[in-house]
Amino acid sequence: MKIVISGFYGLGNTGDEAILDAMIDNLRSSLDDPYLTVFSLSPDETATKHSVTSIYRGWRHDFKKKVRALREADLLLSGGGGLLQDTYPTRIIFGPLPYYLLIVLLAKLCGTKVMFFSQGVGPVTSKYGKLLMKTFGNLADFITVRDDYSKNYLHKLGVTRPETVVTSDIVFAYQGHNDRSCIESLPIEENQSIVGISVRPWFGETSYQKEMAVLLDRLIKERGITPVFIPMEGEHDAAVSRAIQEQMEHGEQTYILGTDFTPNQYLQFMKECRAVIGMRLHSLIFATLASVPYAGISYDKKVESLTKRTGMWEYSTTLDDFTAEDLYPNVLQLLDDRERLVAELEVERQSLRDAALENLALMKKHFV
Repeated sequence: MKIVISGFYGLGNTGDEAILDAMIDNLRSSLDDPYLTVFSLSPDETATKHSVTSIYRGWRHDFKKKVRALREADLLLSGGGGLLQDTYPTRIIFGPLPYYLLIVLLAKLCGTKVMFFSQGVGPVTSKYGKLLMKTFGNLADFITVRDDYSKNYLHKLGVTRPETVVTSDIVFAYQGHNDRSCIESLPIEENQSIVGISVRPWFGETSYQKEMAVLLDRLIKERGITPVFIPMEGEHDAAVSRAIQEQMEHGEQTYILGTDFTPNQYLQFMKECRAVIGMRLHSLIFATLASVPYAGISYDKKVESLTKRTGMWEYSTTLDDFTAEDLYPNVLQLLDDRERLVAELEVERQSLRDAALENLALMKKHFV
């Protein structure tokens, strides 16, 4: 079976690279020797890492190669991840939403079946974005989404023709393996209590950085915690992490992991943490995979959806409401009730893994 995969790949985002890892590994486990082609911004790197064919994803290069790949393919998998949104500037064919939907249109023009695979949807707020979704979203032959919010959002946007099934993020089916590279890169004693921290830039918003600095200082002074920043999107997140360190009284007692670790290495590091405080969705997915209690800081509904699904919402907050004073007792509760929460998360982790594997079962049912 020939499959083309379209997503946010080859740009160094740990969450999206974990999605691709999980998709490829599980496709190979589920199908008999599939021929996989990935549209990537770094096609040589993607091809070498995954032993796949990879084509430059942008419109300006290799357009004929993309058309040929789609003509020869049995199926286009659009996803996973939060591809269908217009948070970032959207103009005619520029921006995430028109790009991914036009790939869908191109596939249909080539006579290829299309599945939205483990997608997160929204926000789509512009009139143009809503028109694109209603027009091209209904071209899909089948849809799986990672949460109820995404399914309801699709229906509000008028995407109702293909069947839509709620599963979970495909990363919950990640096939990780033991690797201590991250923890061994840090001068940390074996008995230190580590709390993983995932922060990100968000459209010039910086007030949360001071609140995070105050929160981490208090955890260091009152609980002897060692905060370690996990830059899930390379230098973008590392820069925010350094900005927080600089605002801290005890910033020298924190660490920032290197930006060149693999998704699996970051995931394995999560297992060394007592708790996680995270903005990035996939930092919290990794925490769930590691059965590590976490407090999410939700800048987007997808983060809130996950925290509610895993029972972690009561320890979490929104970015707008985040203060050190309010989140501090939540983090203490994560640490103090860790044994109980680990057991609860282990149950949720298995349930979400089963739901993630349902993406593959449904794909086989409808297209194989």
